[in-house]
Amino acid sequence: MDRSAQLIARPTEHTAVYDPAPTRQSLHVRAARVLEGNWTGRSTVPSPTLYPHQWSWDSAFIAIGLRHLSPLRAQTELETLLDAQWGDGRVPHIVFNPSVALDAYFPSPDFWRSSTAGRAAGAPRTVQTSGIVQPPVHALAAWLVHRADPGLSRARGFLARMYPRLAAWHRYLLHRRDLGGGSLASVVHPWEQGMDNSPCWDAPLSRITPAPARSFRRADLDHGAAEDRPTDLDYGRYVRLAADYRDRGYRDGPGEGYGTGPGSDRGAGPGANHGSGTVGSLGHGADAGGPRNHGVDGGEFAVEDPAFNALLIASEYALARIARELGASGTARHARAERLTEALVERLWDPASGMFLCRDVRGGERRGGVLIPERSVSGLIPLLLPGLPREITTTLIRTLSGPHFGLGDTTRLVPSYDLLGESFDPHRYWRGPAWFNTSWLVERGLRTHGEQTRADALRATALEFAEATDFAEYVDPYTGEACGATGFSWTAALALDLLHSDTRDDTRNDSTDDTAEAQVTTVTAVKGGDRG
Repeated sequence: MDRSAQLIARPTEHTAVYDPAPTRQSLHVRAARVLEGNWTGRSTVPSPTLYPHQWSWDSAFIAIGLRHLSPLRAQTELETLLDAQWGDGRVPHIVFNPSVALDAYFPSPDFWRSSTAGRAAGAPRTVQTSGIVQPPVHALAAWLVHRADPGLSRARGFLARMYPRLAAWHRYLLHRRDLGGGSLASVVHPWEQGMDNSPCWDAPLSRITPAPARSFRRADLDHGAAEDRPTDLDYGRYVRLAADYRDRGYRDGPGEGYGTGPGSDRGAGPGANHGSGTVGSLGHGADAGGPRNHGVDGGEFAVEDPAFNALLIASEYALARIARELGASGTARHARAERLTEALVERLWDPASGMFLCRDVRGGERRGGVLIPERSVSGLIPLLLPGLPREITTTLIRTLSGPHFGLGDTTRLVPSYDLLGESFDPHRYWRGPAWFNTSWLVERGLRTHGEQTRADALRATALEFAEATDFAEYVDPYTGEACGATGFSWTAALALDLLHSDTRDDTRNDSTDDTAEAQVTTVTAVKGGDRG
């Protein structure tokens, strides 16, 4: 058997890439058991009872952890998700398992009606999905998975197959979702940003008439305490927004074209256009991939979120790495990431708050909307980005450790919302509890900017709380008390990654480019925004 055949034939299960130290054996084994138990054969469910399908950003985080157990299974996780990509480039936030009963989760496939309502947008015919998206962590995940076993990845053509799909995904976000005209992607539903009931959404959601309570049944309350979950009022607004988007055919604005997504360039190499534009301003030029919206009214809810856009930028850096691995230049993608960082600062940085804020594109009378004056962990996630001005990173770290988030003082994991905010609740979903994925992102951001001591402390606490809570979905930020589901997949996966991160120092800053031709330049102009 030749080397490529040997690599491809490796078993997908029970292959530990790194041998855990004896003192870490218990955590490693327990996390691996969670991921084994939640594995369906082609993907991993976040929680067998609460979330019994495949979720988009969950799978990206899960793949990052799985690379320490089985790089092939980690690759399969991402491949399965991207097999459900729509023709316009979007990666749906849920890929439904047809063997799961319809009433096990709401909204179910018969609510989204992807294959019919999404036909014009290129929804797949052979698999049912939702019609909205989630944060674009996928290119970063693909790069880290490749790095876990480059030989296997090259033998399978993993990155060569992923690159055009990921490029089409980014192109969709940068062109069809530039609803504010400021070069940033907007989310059109709170579920897209991933922090479902964050107080950041309260003002934009207040304009939405909720769906009648009798028109849907919340399956989540069968498995989670009502006091820990979004309220019925919030849920009614989520349902209304999703139904309206579905009834518009999942269009992001009137008059937009379709058919320029992954189907048009899949299989082409990274030297082709694929969203790597080099002509004109950000988003213009040969790679435009269809009309930009530039504020075209497509719905009542549109918000530019700092975490969503920071993850898109970090994934642009990862795509630059992937392009170079495939023999092309990553310079254009680096330039795009730098321009997007400038746009992030221009649109979302608020000096008075000491952090990035969300922008309500539909709010206020001014073109471009207004900043939402709520401090969320989302506004700390841009620490991931190597091109931020030093004064901004210094201020973000001060805010992280100050009274609003209290990290290292009153809290040990990063709370999801301002400790001093009127809506703070230490147990209610994204209105205060600490989540392991956001703490993982902040830990990575701290290391990016040389804050090793703070990062080490956050890493140690995340591992301690993950093990003590049986890999809880989220925890009380003060006490570490478990909330939500246990045996949660991304908690187990990211615990594995943190557990082994000291042996993978070369991947801690993979959002940066170490080549002379594409050094990251910091944004020199620090601008504030209107507070509405």
